[in-house]
Amino acid sequence: MDTRGIDQVLNELRATAQTAGGKSASAATETPDGVSFNDALQNALADVSAAQQDAQTMAKSFSAGDPNVNLQEVMVNLQKANLSFQQMTQVRNRLVSAYQDIMNMQV
Repeated sequence: MDTRGIDQVLNELRATAQTAGGKSASAATETPDGVSFNDALQNALADVSAAQQDAQTMAKSFSAGDPNVNLQEVMVNLQKANLSFQQMTQVRNRLVSAYQDIMNMQV
């Protein structure tokens, strides 16, 4: 499975999260629960990455003939990883769109 495109998008999302995580921006976006937007975005990226790594590990185990891994579990985990990646891509697209809208606003 070729994951270069996935890795590239994840790296872009991480870079965006780090850019958005400036100290002044972080303090301004902190919720009453004490969780900043930057932390929430980084946690979501870590979850997506973990789901993809788990799915790839399971697929490799199945391909190697591991009797403890069945095809149904592999397919379900691959689909979950794919859906979570697509969701994160949509979040990134909306963040970029919101950023562009804000940058185009007249002050």
